[in-house]
Amino acid sequence: MAFPEDVLTEDEHVVLHLHPHWKALIRPILVLALTVAALVAGWILLPDGDGGTIALYAIAGLGLVLVLWLGLWPFLVWRTTHYLFTNERVLLQEGVFSRNRRDLPLTRINDHAMHQRFVERLLGCGTLTIESAGERGQSVLADVPHVDRVQTKLYELVEAHHDKHSLGDGEMREILADMAEGKSLRDPS
Repeated sequence: MAFPEDVLTEDEHVVLHLHPHWKALIRPILVLALTVAALVAGWILLPDGDGGTIALYAIAGLGLVLVLWLGLWPFLVWRTTHYLFTNERVLLQEGVFSRNRRDLPLTRINDHAMHQRFVERLLGCGTLTIESAGERGQSVLADVPHVDRVQTKLYELVEAHHDKHSLGDGEMREILADMAEGKSLRDPS
């Protein structure tokens, strides 16, 4: 369930690869622990015989359903949700059976903001909202671990990408001087 490297372009490299914060796993772990506790309590407290055995099977069946629904499924959702930051774009991917992927080129990112509630500040996570030019506008990344550092890194990536793909003052003066002298942009001499 790792993120496939073949979706990256030739010169692209991963800067950050994140899953949602581990707090998403608290409920699945609690469900598993409570189910095991209920089975042990049923095994110890229920009477021997047909009635106790049937009740224990009922508890086990209900526990299995709860573990699959409230334990395994949230874990799979957490594991298959990827927040990937590269030197060219931000990729958001989610989905267990079907897959949704959204690419946000760094050149189209207009704004990014983070939000942390008090408990999220204590746990070190938060929500990152990325606004980009295009039809879909905002992308909300929930439960981003170390959201403050991620927002800073995103800012650095956007600025570095902008600086790499824009002309500096010296380069612009040189091009304008060459044009004034009648040199073609394609003619290196």
